[in-house]
Amino acid sequence: MRTTLKGMLTITTLLGVGAAGVASAGPAKITAQSIIVNPVETRLAVQVWVNKDASGRGNPVYRKGENIVIGLKTNQDAYVYLFNVNANGQIDLFFPNNYEESNFVQAGVTRIFPADGAKYTLTVGGPNGQDKLLALASTTRLNIDDIARFAQGQGFAQVKVQGQENLARALSIVVNPLPEDGWVTDVATFRVGQGGSSSTGATGTVTTTPGQPTQPTPQQPAPAQPVTRIQPGEKQNGDFDQAMVQAYDRLKGDESLGEATSYATVWGDGLWQKFRGVAAYGDAVLLHANGSSRAYAVHGRLLDRYLALARAENGATRPPSRLGWAAGDEKVIPRNSFGTSGLYGFFQNGALYGTEKYGTFWLTGQILKTYQGLGGSGSFLGFPTRDQYLLNGAWAADFEGGMLRTVNGVVKVYRK
Repeated sequence: MRTTLKGMLTITTLLGVGAAGVASAGPAKITAQSIIVNPVETRLAVQVWVNKDASGRGNPVYRKGENIVIGLKTNQDAYVYLFNVNANGQIDLFFPNNYEESNFVQAGVTRIFPADGAKYTLTVGGPNGQDKLLALASTTRLNIDDIARFAQGQGFAQVKVQGQENLARALSIVVNPLPEDGWVTDVATFRVGQGGSSSTGATGTVTTTPGQPTQPTPQQPAPAQPVTRIQPGEKQNGDFDQAMVQAYDRLKGDESLGEATSYATVWGDGLWQKFRGVAAYGDAVLLHANGSSRAYAVHGRLLDRYLALARAENGATRPPSRLGWAAGDEKVIPRNSFGTSGLYGFFQNGALYGTEKYGTFWLTGQILKTYQGLGGSGSFLGFPTRDQYLLNGAWAADFEGGMLRTVNGVVKVYRK
């Protein structure tokens, strides 16, 4: 039964984790960083963040008793499940809940928890330590009855499992019947207590207080997005990454990148910064690898594929190894002899080619070298029509006008 009373959600240690053809999904990966990760690349993506870190990639500190606001967005219509895992292994499910009409989230719509006028609040309760917030998005509604259940009259579900590993195993069973690209996860982390060290104090759980309307807090919850404009290359401590500053100027960033939506943040062994993008360019990032004197931009569909590969490979904690860091600015490729135009992104270990007609695909190694030596997408081969793949244990690739096959260690060229 949906309550009309104001409930308080006390988050002791919110823990979060941090996207063709219908087929049975491969076994979900269980990792220390992400709890559960889809082992295949997906077009579906979900982003989750907390109000003190709109990038979703930082690790801000909250005090016990402090209000917290959580935001999420998906790039496709999806059902979203938000789990908390505290420093003591206590797990809570706070979305779906009986205060919201549905856990269905429309593509591109930012959802904020709690929303203005919600009948509950989110309050950090403890214990001190490292927390994670896990967002699981699925193209179909999931049956999580073996993980959590709603008792009559309760605003929030009672979770039956304890501990991160047990949650991962339970979710692996839930997502196993789904199509390969039917689900994805994201993680946001934060610390409780100024020191961030583990404490043996009160554990706390997600609880509701029916019949006891919550008194307004004197401190207004911070917005889920930055309230001041972040500058290109700006770090959270006020310093600037000069390579990113120069890249923004070089690329006429106000015309192609737009406003920054995150600070320049550590990502893998380098830095990245997110931007809102301008018109057809789509969302963008600047990438600056350690040891490089230049930063480079990746936009739109190339960025979506790049991050999907990173999520599938390592939970998006660093660049995907098959591509590495961006090593050149994204380029627009004019219409070729097949009437196809698209985008090209050059990376340390490979390249991405994207078209509306076929999609966005990666090439690397001798296949890429041979393809570009023939003239790339402007040659008789045209654009790639699928990812590079293994054929009889050797690399191969298909294109609009032909094929590349590795035979006895040598790349052979075939026209259609």
